[in-house]
Amino acid sequence: MRLFKVCMLGAYAVGKTSLVARYVQGVFSERYQTTIGVKIDRKDVEVGSETARLVLWDINGEDRFLKVQPSYVRGAAGCLFVIDGTRAATLETVEGLRDMVRTHVGDVPSLCLVNKADVQDQWELSLAEVHGALAPTGVVLATSAKTGEGVEVAFTELAQRILAEN
Repeated sequence: MRLFKVCMLGAYAVGKTSLVARYVQGVFSERYQTTIGVKIDRKDVEVGSETARLVLWDINGEDRFLKVQPSYVRGAAGCLFVIDGTRAATLETVEGLRDMVRTHVGDVPSLCLVNKADVQDQWELSLAEVHGALAPTGVVLATSAKTGEGVEVAFTELAQRILAEN
């Protein structure tokens, strides 16, 4: 089994903690929980004949008062950048976080998740807009921590990319 650090990054209240809870425990809570610092979970993923243990660093959300500490991303094998589809401003936050990761870790495998697909009719931006803004990051997926839509696919896709590079 190989161990890989994965950072969950995005603005506050985009659903990073909820995505991890849905993925690791299969649960969703309507109750908002602010992450202070870092919350760490793990899950083993079977990719072909290999097993990857993803150590998921759910890092506090960034806002104008609180910036993500670069020390939190050091050693990351991959990142999931999370945007709230109902708040277009969270895309700008992810653009800044992506640049910070590149500066401190380099180009590690990453995906961008546009969360809250269960209320896609309320989105302020499209997947195409996100992809255009974040190219060449690559994959942009719609997810819903509430319904589970795209969650398993996202984490499995990232694990495949990480294993392919390592």
